[in-house]
Amino acid sequence: MPHDHHEPLSPSGHPYRADDDKDLSYWQVMEIAVRELLIEKGHISATQIQDQINTMDARSPANGARLVAKAWTDPAFKYALIEDAGQASRNMGFDIGPMHLIALENTEKVHNVIVCTLCSCYPRNLLGLPPDWYKSRAYRSRAVVEPRKVLSEFGLEFNQKIQIRVHDSTADMRYIVIPYQPAESEGLSEAELAKWITRDSMIGVGLPRAPA
Repeated sequence: MPHDHHEPLSPSGHPYRADDDKDLSYWQVMEIAVRELLIEKGHISATQIQDQINTMDARSPANGARLVAKAWTDPAFKYALIEDAGQASRNMGFDIGPMHLIALENTEKVHNVIVCTLCSCYPRNLLGLPPDWYKSRAYRSRAVVEPRKVLSEFGLEFNQKIQIRVHDSTADMRYIVIPYQPAESEGLSEAELAKWITRDSMIGVGLPRAPA
């Protein structure tokens, strides 16, 4: 089938694309050297490294959604989560490592938003990889200066009676938002509620919504 463009073709007939491979950075070379040395010395195996990579890749917002759904249905757990989010998460079987995790509860009067002004610190263990906009300079700078305007661009409009609180993550301290539970979701099971809880609602730039 003829191609509908004017790009040069490779011998296979597909559009030609120049390789974008770049020289390894100093830190990439160091990582490879240390990894290979640890394997050679028997401190760790290649299989263990790959298993850990697979575990990290499997992290998703579904983990955080389970945490929030339990908080919505279990007042004692919500209290424990707010008091010590790290330990409450570990008690549910989530490995969050040594980071200090803080759970922020949204209410009728307070709405919490998470940002990392320096880079992209984020509770990946519970929310998976951060979205590109979270890492952007625009979000990182504007969220702390004009949070209401930023939220409006995400489709959230709050009246002035609702206090907007912006929380800046660090390498040692991360946050997760407990969204305000919609009235129409009350009475549902934890499994059903987890489907209402979106990644963005746990960052604070979205609200829970009924699954399609």
